[in-house]
Amino acid sequence: MFFIASDEDIKKGETTDIYFVRTKRILETKGLQNVKVVAEITTGGLPRGWKWGVLSGLEEAIKLMEGLPVDVYAVPEGTLFRPYDYYGVRIPLLFIEGPYYEFCIYETPLLGFLCQSSGVTTMAARLRKIVGGDKILLAFGIRRMHPALAPMLDRAAYIGGFDGVSSIAGAKAIGKRPMGTMPHALIIVIGDQVRAWKAFDEVMPEEVPRIALVDTFYDEKIEAVMAAEALGKRLYGVRLDTPGSRKGSFPQIIREVRWELNIRGYDHVKIIVSGGVNDENIKELAEAGADGFGVGTSVSNAPVIDFAMDIVEVEGRPIAKRGKLAGKKMVWRCPEDLTLVVKPFKSTEPVCPLCDGKMEPLLRRYIRQGEIVEPLPTVDEIREYVLHQLNIIKEI
Repeated sequence: MFFIASDEDIKKGETTDIYFVRTKRILETKGLQNVKVVAEITTGGLPRGWKWGVLSGLEEAIKLMEGLPVDVYAVPEGTLFRPYDYYGVRIPLLFIEGPYYEFCIYETPLLGFLCQSSGVTTMAARLRKIVGGDKILLAFGIRRMHPALAPMLDRAAYIGGFDGVSSIAGAKAIGKRPMGTMPHALIIVIGDQVRAWKAFDEVMPEEVPRIALVDTFYDEKIEAVMAAEALGKRLYGVRLDTPGSRKGSFPQIIREVRWELNIRGYDHVKIIVSGGVNDENIKELAEAGADGFGVGTSVSNAPVIDFAMDIVEVEGRPIAKRGKLAGKKMVWRCPEDLTLVVKPFKSTEPVCPLCDGKMEPLLRRYIRQGEIVEPLPTVDEIREYVLHQLNIIKEI
């Protein structure tokens, strides 16, 4: 009914580029099915001049490769990375070792899993880094993308440091309850703001926060006060979703709402902002007094990270195309400052070039001859891992 590929389609290789199918046919015809290679995934740069990225989509990538006669090594999902190490060497975030014939048709979906999810998670982590840990971040962006992607998009945003997601399917993917407020449509259908807010309070279960949408008919500060007077202590927050044609100075609107609520004794009421929030304006909105953000398009439509897969070894012999470095590699990281160093796979442990401290090997073997051998972490464990790294890095 819908233009989506099923799990079976993806596992059968039907979402690949045709030239990989042709490659597999040629290898089989020429009797080259057993030629073993090492193929690594790297990127030569990040979108918009970003200083770092966050790898996600790894769990799907691992499940894609499960059952194939190959070994798969990768950095843990949620790892903050840079395209190049301290010495200017491209950082392999994942590599596959085994007969190329067996996995060549999976390059396209493998990159798709990693490229888009990592872009979303990186944008989410950037927003979290900008506003700090005390602001609420909710993913509202699924309406901007194909609905089949809702679980992936919301999972990727949550991993990046968001507090919750709006979609039912996305919430199931992360094992949480969906989070959201109310649409303008509810208020318009009921025909009166106060009646709509009270209806929400009467019908919704107690665990749902009472957040009133306060920009449907009147000025935001007037409706905010109306909502506070209507619900009193039961009002958790107000949401400003002011359209661009009415915004003027949005930070100033936030300041006015905060002032009018506080001066009347409603300082407990939080201000949630949505509509056009991104990594360029969120800092100003937070400084103006916003307590939380519903972030849509800027996260769900985040620029993808342009990963590429390249063969760097054939039958144990280092070989690579121009612009890439041959040979199987290990990535080392300093736990104190997250400095990355790439060395040949069997090299001894390097010393951190920044602090002279010990470095840890970052690539782990997730699949051994088709079997998953490394436990996959939960989304909460990945999220905590991301937040820990965000506390260490300085750049945004």
